[in-house]
Amino acid sequence: MFEFLKKMFRREAPAVPVRSAGKGAAAGRRRRKAASGAAAPASAPPPAAAAAPRPERKKRNPPRREKKTAAAAPAPERRPEPPACPAALREVPPSPGKTRFLDLALDERVQFGVQHAGFEYCTPIQAMTLPVLLDGRDLAGKAQTGTGKTAAFLLAAFTRMLANPRADRKNGSVRMLVLAPTRELAMQIHKDAENLGVFTGLAFRLVFGGMDYDKQRRSLDCPIDVLIGTPGRTIDFLRHGLIDLSKVEILVIDEADRMLDMGFIPDIKRIVSALPRKGTRQTALFSATLEPAILRLASGWLTDPTVLESEPEQMVSDNIEQTFLTVTREEKLAVLLHILRTREYDRILIFGNRKDVNLQLQYDLAKYGFNVPVLSGDIAQEKRIRILERFRTGAEKIVIATDVAARGIHVDDVSIVVNYDLPERPEDYIHRIGRTGRAGHTGVAISFLCEYGAFYLPAIEELLKVQFHSTLPDEEMLKLPPLAEHPQLPERPERRRRSGGGRRGAPRRVSGRR
Repeated sequence: MFEFLKKMFRREAPAVPVRSAGKGAAAGRRRRKAASGAAAPASAPPPAAAAAPRPERKKRNPPRREKKTAAAAPAPERRPEPPACPAALREVPPSPGKTRFLDLALDERVQFGVQHAGFEYCTPIQAMTLPVLLDGRDLAGKAQTGTGKTAAFLLAAFTRMLANPRADRKNGSVRMLVLAPTRELAMQIHKDAENLGVFTGLAFRLVFGGMDYDKQRRSLDCPIDVLIGTPGRTIDFLRHGLIDLSKVEILVIDEADRMLDMGFIPDIKRIVSALPRKGTRQTALFSATLEPAILRLASGWLTDPTVLESEPEQMVSDNIEQTFLTVTREEKLAVLLHILRTREYDRILIFGNRKDVNLQLQYDLAKYGFNVPVLSGDIAQEKRIRILERFRTGAEKIVIATDVAARGIHVDDVSIVVNYDLPERPEDYIHRIGRTGRAGHTGVAISFLCEYGAFYLPAIEELLKVQFHSTLPDEEMLKLPPLAEHPQLPERPERRRRSGGGRRGAPRRVSGRR
């Protein structure tokens, strides 16, 4: 075989460099072609190996594209069937000093939803605002988180829309728009709307940034009775023509003070400009404070509003026991671990001022066997929702958070709130500890006063008109427990030199994202 190949290559070699002309050239080409064909059996393996993949690649590519296209088709969304409507309303006995929902002119389908949610008597803010809203007047209300204001504006709006049905509405047209500053609050309002409006047949939609853009876009392909959203995502869908706000009958701006703090006012002005002018729509604005800046905004959006303040004499509920512990920065961890190991609790919410401080605290707690998730402003929305849902169901007992979550967590059974860092803004102290002592439960708020946090206490005392007394932890609380044998440690954060916020008047260092 080797000698045969040598002869074949020797015979072909002269034919390669020869250049012929005329008929001789054509004859030479025919001879070379014939010689190549004759040599094919012996030299076939190398050319065949090089040429074989070409047709295979052409055959493989189209099926992959077809599979990708088929997988991109969205699956139809399945909604749970609503419960059967009761045959009659349940009678609620009168109670001195309380207003029954049955005493208000709510649509019967709305009343069924109220009783389905387990409510019988109005909270003070509901008793004050519902008659005004049912009368169709504009409202500016001062109310803290957890007072029941969400149910007030939802129940009044449901009754108005059911009394005035609109036919022949195009897809994306909105009758009621509710704007909230955070995704968590928007999700809570949407959940309340579905719960209270379960027997109304109204269409509720939720839009917020950070996730599920296509899913939210598809959900808007129908007439919308109530749209609940954050300003940014609402503007996005408005700009692309996916929602029509020109026929909005009711506008609700919730937590207007937070909107102002977060810089959302230009976005809200842009949204309001796409609505019917004031006087032709009903507008309700709710805020934890009615400062001059908030009242100026209200004057531009509301017509002759009724201004109501539902606020107890003390801004913090009597159900909350407030404790202040004087500690150094180095003692904070030991005291917190003592609380986690010795106190009885359903859920504990720990607040820090900066993300980097919270991540370091997460790492330190893990060394002692406490694996605790962290909520901050830049985590993925899917992860945020998962953490909040696990905290709500009790699967997670402890969560560390920055103030971005202070108004987004609506859980009734938070036993203890720990201010690992005292907040720089006194209003944030109220919002933080307001996560406990909700829905008639008692709660505990424990605040650490370190060498930095002590500077923020006077402003809190001035706001609450209360003078607090701090105590020193005993020796047992300052002892660190043994380290866990096999801890599951998260990624070690970059260590910062400072913890617990900066001193007022001192130069501010670059901090972690809040």
